[in-house]
Amino acid sequence: MSGNYIKSVIRTVLQRPAITKRLVWFFLRLHNFSYGKVGFLSKFLEPGGIHPKHRIMRYHDWFVKRINSSWSVLDVGCGNGALTFDIGKAAKEVVGIDFEEANIRAAMERHKRENIRYVCGDARTFNPDFKVDCIVLSNVLEHIEDRKEFLEMLKKISSRFLIRVPMFERDWITPYKKESGVEWRLDITHRTEYTKDSFYEEIRQAGMTIKEQEIMWGEIYAVAEANKA
Repeated sequence: MSGNYIKSVIRTVLQRPAITKRLVWFFLRLHNFSYGKVGFLSKFLEPGGIHPKHRIMRYHDWFVKRINSSWSVLDVGCGNGALTFDIGKAAKEVVGIDFEEANIRAAMERHKRENIRYVCGDARTFNPDFKVDCIVLSNVLEHIEDRKEFLEMLKKISSRFLIRVPMFERDWITPYKKESGVEWRLDITHRTEYTKDSFYEEIRQAGMTIKEQEIMWGEIYAVAEANKA
């Protein structure tokens, strides 16, 4: 049986929409599965068990370059403190907050500095008795349901924000997954993933203005400031 004959049979089978649709659905699901598993397993190959995206994307640099040495900074959703630690090298002082106790324990063990304080708490109900010069929201907003109210609450603490969010328009396969009825989010806990327009509108509705914005690695990075009353 020749290779050309086998290819011809495969092409004939794939011309049946019902069969091809099931295959596409299967491989889209497989794409999600492999993405998650590689992200989980690869951490065991990295120093300190840190996700390799920190090393490859080097997104910490974007935040650090925009922080003044005289600033106090609040890092919301600090996770294990990897980004917080690098911010601490540039800022006068940093407070990192995360609602996961395990994250805060890891941060205090692996990423402690004299000018960093870690707090276990929910930033949505956090009521600090201090103000800061800048708030960092690195992959945080997309997890929040009431984002407008969340940003308005944070504006009481600072008028300056450094923000990083995932894009819906990061590649063609994301809208294709959504169109096909397959989970399209990078993380099932995401309440949204952004287009440039939806991000701009959300910031505007929260009474803020984008001062600087760029797209890297399928994510939006923005410097935003609260509008003056």
